[in-house]
Amino acid sequence: PQITAVFDLIAKAAAVDDNVVVYGESGTGKELAARAIHDGSSRYQQPFVAVNCGAIPEQLLESEFFGHTKGAFSGAHANKEGYIGAAHNGTLFLDEIGELPIHLQVKLLRAIENKMYTPVGSNTPKVSSFRLVAATNQDLSKMVLEKKLRSDFYYRVHVLSITLPPLRERHGDIPLLVEAYMERKGIS
Repeated sequence: PQITAVFDLIAKAAAVDDNVVVYGESGTGKELAARAIHDGSSRYQQPFVAVNCGAIPEQLLESEFFGHTKGAFSGAHANKEGYIGAAHNGTLFLDEIGELPIHLQVKLLRAIENKMYTPVGSNTPKVSSFRLVAATNQDLSKMVLEKKLRSDFYYRVHVLSITLPPLRERHGDIPLLVEAYMERKGIS
């Protein structure tokens, strides 16, 4: 019944174009839920760009998200499209959004609000019409109170929320997951 309720929320989120935060512990299927939202949306034929915010070194964050121009910094030998440009007309999935530093939240906020961003080393803004789906295992509202997350950023990304229950509360799903795993691995 818990997962059925989650499926209903995913279907409702897919039907609208609002930003979504998917909450859940590690291993609960946050990226699968984000992918299902994308696949059920009007953007399903467009890119689904998944980004693990905690896996990008801080000095590369801005370039990875916004792209850069040739010569913008040492090692920038060519223009590079960032995640935001790559997600144009599709879905940008930010896994572990709570890991983003405050200075990047400010810059992402502009891209989320008006769909414009500026690559590193450029003065010319670009447009990317993307839908944002984020995921976290942290309490984002608590992070706002602790000043680890900007409140304006929080309210912009947290339009809809879906909480995935942990597997320990979904005992009936365990046989289904084992069966799917065995099928995927070719084990009879």
